[in-house]
Amino acid sequence: MTFEAVYENGVLRPLESLRLTNQQHVLVTISGTPLIADDVAGYFEPEEWAAAKHDDISLQDVRRALSSIPGSLADAVIASREER
Repeated sequence: MTFEAVYENGVLRPLESLRLTNQQHVLVTISGTPLIADDVAGYFEPEEWAAAKHDDISLQDVRRALSSIPGSLADAVIASREER
């Protein structure tokens, strides 16, 4: 499981709800957060970014779509790029 969190007042606070049982022990690995704008800016044409502004897709829709992808998400993205 990978999730984004904020460290405040001596506590790591996840930015999303986690499916953990109360007082469940976990192992945490800390790494810096990548700069999203730098990571994805070159993947899409300006027209695609402009069209995406008008998409009315909920987080639940995205999660549902992602959960249906078999195997690795990275492999699915690479295959999608090769189809273009």
